[in-house]
Amino acid sequence: MSVESLFPRLEALLPKVSKPIQYVGGELNSTVKDWDEATVRWALMYPDAYEVGLPNQGVQILYEILNELPETLAERTYAVWPDLEALMRAEGVPQFTVDAHRPVRAFDVLGLSFSTELGYTNMLTALDLAGIPLLSADRGDDDPIVLAGGHAAFNPEPIADFLDAAVLGDGEQIAIAITEVVREWKAEGSPGGRDELLMRLAESGGVYVPRFYDVDYHADGRIQRVAPNRSGVPWRVHKHTVMDLDEWPYPKKPLVPLAETVHERFSVEIFRGCTRGCRFCQAGMITRPVRERSITTIGDMVEAGVKASGFNEVGLLSLSSADHSEIGEVAKGLADRYEGTNTSLSLPSTRVDAFNIDLANEFSRNGRRSGLTFAPEGGSERMRKVINKMVTEEDLIRTVTTAYTQGWRQVKLYFMCGLPTEEDADVLGIADLARKVIQAGREATGSRDVRCTVSIGGFVPKPHTPFQWAAQADHETVDRRLKALKDALRGDKEYGRAIGMRYHDGKPSIVEGLLSRGDRRVGAVIRAVWEDGGRFDGWSEHFSYQRWMDAADKAGVDVGWYTTREREENEVLPWDHLDAGLDREWLWQDWQDAVNDVEVEDCRWTPCYDCGVCPTMGTEIQIGPTGKKLLPLTVV
Repeated sequence: MSVESLFPRLEALLPKVSKPIQYVGGELNSTVKDWDEATVRWALMYPDAYEVGLPNQGVQILYEILNELPETLAERTYAVWPDLEALMRAEGVPQFTVDAHRPVRAFDVLGLSFSTELGYTNMLTALDLAGIPLLSADRGDDDPIVLAGGHAAFNPEPIADFLDAAVLGDGEQIAIAITEVVREWKAEGSPGGRDELLMRLAESGGVYVPRFYDVDYHADGRIQRVAPNRSGVPWRVHKHTVMDLDEWPYPKKPLVPLAETVHERFSVEIFRGCTRGCRFCQAGMITRPVRERSITTIGDMVEAGVKASGFNEVGLLSLSSADHSEIGEVAKGLADRYEGTNTSLSLPSTRVDAFNIDLANEFSRNGRRSGLTFAPEGGSERMRKVINKMVTEEDLIRTVTTAYTQGWRQVKLYFMCGLPTEEDADVLGIADLARKVIQAGREATGSRDVRCTVSIGGFVPKPHTPFQWAAQADHETVDRRLKALKDALRGDKEYGRAIGMRYHDGKPSIVEGLLSRGDRRVGAVIRAVWEDGGRFDGWSEHFSYQRWMDAADKAGVDVGWYTTREREENEVLPWDHLDAGLDREWLWQDWQDAVNDVEVEDCRWTPCYDCGVCPTMGTEIQIGPTGKKLLPLTVV
């Protein structure tokens, strides 16, 4: 039975809200399929505003893959701003998709992609607007399966009560598998209702269904164990890893937004995974092993994507793009291919020790020389050893000086504050490093026209990293150190004017820390924040630290216990039953190495050091070089 579009009712509300264009759909390369011809229907949500959510690679890839399947449709929905939320509630308009403006509750699966935990309250808004009960336990057979994925889904326990299921790792293959399970269940007449469908998903071992696991606690609040509460459910749920990225060259037809978004470019993921071993980096740990796309597939994807979208900037993405074994050939081949056109190339934040000026020149050949961004992360040599960011001060000064002499005038350096074992002097070291960068730049160029911006974020310990046991720095300590750094830079008459400083205060990091390492008891805090009006917590103008602290008090949750407390080796962590492939003993040893300032090599270029991923997951590192080159495009 067809589902009517909500657009006639929505359209009347749009003149009354800001940025109404973000709700109208109709983007180039968007897909609207016949409702009645589909047997399985997905609503895909990035739980943030359209301008942030539309460029998200994960959602775009799944959107395209699912819509290529027969008898399957996928549409997108995003978080609505509070002005439209109020009007939708007043007029009874439910959460809608932007593609065909169908009600989200009519779909079989609502798939949410969480790249940050601060989107949890937006999920509750969407569920409530859709008319879907907030708690999984209260949902009936007519409600969609609420499914979470993305990096934050590697510890879904704080939102376990709101989720029906979660998926760890790469989504391409498991999304198709879930679709087939739903299709078969519906074709059989939906036997056993919702519970039977969730059981079929859980039995596969590839989908985590929180309701099928019970959590027992010790008297002191620590977790005693997490165990299945019915037979046939696995004790551990494993992540998914796509091993041949060349077989999945998505997105082929990138969505071109109607409204302005945070990234106006076509992005190609040139490899997935990272083995640099930065101890703070959850993304690097959970996406192992490294799997490179071949140079020819990258070239084909760029060609197809530019043709299909008209974007004039192509971003070559990965966690450390300059580490691709053929990045020089990729850059030169693409620069040759698009020279003389309006298509330019960009590389995101680059490791100092992987950067070279030839590479930078290739990327700027057909575009403008904007700033270069590097991420030393730690302000002192000792801190960089603690976090395993093997970049020396000499490396940084040499690289930045070369960039200045080659015509760049603006360099951005990214650091973190509040890292394990950090002291005041480590943070003040950021000011010393910035001064040396400017001094070296002035000497090398003979000009005072060089600038450096230091950008500083608060450190949050993440699950599945060596720092998962670490105590998080309290916000007072972080703010005090940041103030001292700001005073040191402002008080520098010689170099201060050439150095900019951007930073986030420590309070949002504490909330993120509560959510990232929380267990199921934190769900009550999230709900209380949402009921008190919490929305868009990732946006500084909407975030309220006091609201979160009040909600924690109301729920009887000790925020410090989850954030600033160091864990013991044998403590059961909320995510221990969710397997990212990493050996727990190896993570603990790496944590001990961090405390003792011991560095670990990148296993791409050195013998394996037994992190556990390759044997556990049946995977292996896939890198070149292949020796192939990109040929120029044939002019027709």
